[in-house]
Amino acid sequence: MSEIDRFKQILNEKGFKATPQRLAVHQAMLQLCHASADQVSAYIKEHNLATVSEASVYNTLNWLSSLGVYAFRMSRNNKLYFDVNNKRHIHLYDRVNHHFIEINDQTVIEQVEKLFKGRRWRGYRFEGIDISLVCRPSSKKR
Repeated sequence: MSEIDRFKQILNEKGFKATPQRLAVHQAMLQLCHASADQVSAYIKEHNLATVSEASVYNTLNWLSSLGVYAFRMSRNNKLYFDVNNKRHIHLYDRVNHHFIEINDQTVIEQVEKLFKGRRWRGYRFEGIDISLVCRPSSKKR
């Protein structure tokens, strides 16, 4: 099953329609992986996927995050970035260029979860972790 078909199925199961605007947002996210609403809007416009305002793109991204289709994170430039990968993973966050790079290291995730799982904080219950390692480009290109 294609990613678009899977997306349509998720929406259908939750009782929503796969509108051209929603499909355009998802198609853009599949290509961008980590993106802000303005980046998704620009991609949709550049590739002529649908007619949709930036506000509608932002609302759609937030709504899809609330459904669990996307994850999201705040960057140091105070922008909300959405992540098409909502599975457990770690990010390198480039604080100069404001983009996220995925690192799939389940061993590190499991070690951190094990460390915090038994801890108690009054009024809070542990749900999981969201790790972003802050970095900047090195002077050497690799």
